[in-house]
Amino acid sequence: MFSTFHGLETAKRGMNTQQSALYVTGQNISNANTLGYTRQRVNFEATPAYPAASMNRPQIPGQMGTGVQAGSIQRVRESFIDQQYRGENNKFGYWSTKAESLAKLEDIMNEPSDSGLSAAMGQFWQALQDLSANPENDGARSVVIQRGKAVAETFHYLNDSLKGVQKDLGNEISVSVKNMNSILEQIANVNKQISEIEPHGYVPNDLYDERDRLVDELSTYVDIKIDVEKSGGNPSKIAEGIYNIKLVNKDGREGPSLIDGSIPHYLEITGGEASDPTSRILDKVPSNDSLKTLEVNGQKINIEDFSQGKIRGLIEGYGYEDKTGELKGTYPKMLDDLDKLAFTFATIFNAVHEKGYTLNEKADGTFEMGKEFFSGIGTDYKGAAEKITVLDSLTNKDIAASGPNGEPGNGLNAINLSNIKNMDFAALKKGEVTLEGITDKLILDNLPFDSGNISTKYQSIIGTLGVDAQQANRLTSNSGNLLQSVDERRQSVSAVSIDEEFINMIKYQQAYNASARNITIVDEMLDKIINGMGLGGR
Repeated sequence: MFSTFHGLETAKRGMNTQQSALYVTGQNISNANTLGYTRQRVNFEATPAYPAASMNRPQIPGQMGTGVQAGSIQRVRESFIDQQYRGENNKFGYWSTKAESLAKLEDIMNEPSDSGLSAAMGQFWQALQDLSANPENDGARSVVIQRGKAVAETFHYLNDSLKGVQKDLGNEISVSVKNMNSILEQIANVNKQISEIEPHGYVPNDLYDERDRLVDELSTYVDIKIDVEKSGGNPSKIAEGIYNIKLVNKDGREGPSLIDGSIPHYLEITGGEASDPTSRILDKVPSNDSLKTLEVNGQKINIEDFSQGKIRGLIEGYGYEDKTGELKGTYPKMLDDLDKLAFTFATIFNAVHEKGYTLNEKADGTFEMGKEFFSGIGTDYKGAAEKITVLDSLTNKDIAASGPNGEPGNGLNAINLSNIKNMDFAALKKGEVTLEGITDKLILDNLPFDSGNISTKYQSIIGTLGVDAQQANRLTSNSGNLLQSVDERRQSVSAVSIDEEFINMIKYQQAYNASARNITIVDEMLDKIINGMGLGGR
């Protein structure tokens, strides 16, 4: 037989369970705008039927349900979408960082424009052409010197600006590594709290949300893989366990561990004077303007194998040494190209200038040959963009504008100087370039470029920059669109919908009211049994 109070207990359980669901609905509504919050739901479970299968079970037609209970409170989240989101977030972090560094580089080079290097050199070539028409004009000679100084100052400006932004990238690497290591420490601390709660059978949903928010942020900096480890004790079936996080290298292979339970392993970057072993972070810009290796948990990683993400994008902009020791990176390459261009330009100009004749007359009636026009470049192209300058002692008369000796007014060498922009490097190395009015062969075998000329080489440098920037912008846009799409799918699953919560609120309220009404009915039944029966014959 069933208990007289069986229906009362079933209705009471219904009220308690619907009340719990209303509380969870209120929690969802309260956190509708909380960053990283995942909506929660109550998992309703039917309580065990009566009677249980046993030797002493009563002989009744069948089992009777005993009501409902709140089995657990669970987050509504899809781990596969989380994985997709972090993958796209990682790509977006890399390409957006790369696009930003290239955009700054484009702003510095400022091509095409009226104030870039090509404009300064164009005005210099024009001044030389004007001089060829009036080789003895003192004003035209003065303009050549001033335009030459403008070219040198433009090289200085570009070199200083590039190094300034490169230094800023180094500082940003330092900040990013600090932030990443801070995130690792926070995740490890949350792991520790979760490991202390789950063994008691609780499900710490708020801690899960905080951990997932931190992992999302971590995926911006590096590519990661998450392995889940179950907690000890007596955890709930829906407990999510502890996150052990590993670094994923560029080729997709697993790298060293970033987090083992509650133990974080910090990222270290070394290069020149960059490593600070006490803080395990990049603390200042390396003296050699490049990074060498990374280390996590005692395991060294070559930078060219390092994980994709924001930190890699910053490193590729700042500069690093590959496995062979060669310096690579966006800004080091541009600085190197600028040095090569400045060295080549000054070397060829000086060589041609020294073939011509000045207005300085010697005692025998002949004229002095030209001397060095640009100084400070030395014999190695390294640092040429920073050092190039017009010779301080150079005067208007020192400009070697004429060709054959004794004809200072012919302007032939000024024509040669203005044609330098089109002189082929390969021909110069072979001694195949001929000069107007000059029989001496011009052989230059120390040029850093093997082919092309000054004009085409600079166009190639700027063209490559433009293509790289365009690709970075395109992939930033693509990865941003994919990230937004995945995030919208994730929000459709995990985010709080006020309309949906209102519907749930009404649903649970009606179920609560129905259970309360059920208690009223059972109470009336019991009242009839207790107070309305057994009164016959009195």
